[in-house]
Amino acid sequence: MTKTNRPRLDLKQVSPLIDLARAEDLGSGDITSELLFPDDTQAEAYIVSREEIIVCGMELCREILRRYDPRLTLTIHIPDGRPAHIGSRLGTVRGPLRPMLSAERVMLNFLQRLSGIATTTNKFVQAVKGTKAKIYDTRKTLPGWRILEKYAVRCGGGYNHRFGLYDGVLIKDNHLAELGPNFQPRLRKIVEQARNRKGVKFIAVEVDHVDGQLNYVLEIPGIDIVLLDNMGQWQLQHAVEMRDRMCGKGCRPLLEASGNINLYNVAAIARSGVDRIAVGALTHSSGIVDIGLDR
Repeated sequence: MTKTNRPRLDLKQVSPLIDLARAEDLGSGDITSELLFPDDTQAEAYIVSREEIIVCGMELCREILRRYDPRLTLTIHIPDGRPAHIGSRLGTVRGPLRPMLSAERVMLNFLQRLSGIATTTNKFVQAVKGTKAKIYDTRKTLPGWRILEKYAVRCGGGYNHRFGLYDGVLIKDNHLAELGPNFQPRLRKIVEQARNRKGVKFIAVEVDHVDGQLNYVLEIPGIDIVLLDNMGQWQLQHAVEMRDRMCGKGCRPLLEASGNINLYNVAAIARSGVDRIAVGALTHSSGIVDIGLDR
């Protein structure tokens, strides 16, 4: 990943989350550090990876340290989106020891969680390498953490789906069922209305069946993405063939596989020819990685 295409994070947007984490942990003060060390004690420590990871959260760490004490500085050695090995020094922290130790746990909580998501995402990205499929996240994020978790997905080489209900139209199976069996005329009108709404990045429709649903959806102009929910590889291949036949190879709508996708089946799903693969597990099931602050 080059410097120019490195994912960006707006720290102002996550400022309330940092404040919340600091307040719940620090409270009225770090009693232990105050008892053990004089206020003027200076120190140097290293943020160290204890396993193979994709780094995510270093600029956030710098901001967290600043919130505890402006005298704390962080020199970043491995920036977000880059791989780190066992024993790699991600950064060097310098400054007064008391606030450094007070900030340690909160800083590592963010860094371990976000690097875990980036690392998991990169495993999925590597698994589909050589196909045209791109890995996307979902809205299955920890409340309050969505901006951060979607940033971590980008650091891992994945892509972001819609951020919320406000920036993309996604007509799911429940919506489609409410329109009834003869859904096509009403869906066509809804798509036309959606094209005129400001702030809509894309229009997507979810289908459960290839024959009897997808063929009707493909006849409606203006749909950007069709979600193929919980389909096996042969169904996905059939869907790709139908799209290419009806709309032209490489034309919209893009086809996105979703539902029960993991590292064991994602490569086979990618080989079916779909354009996108949505993986909720990137955010809702990624574990933390082992990172420590060593002196």
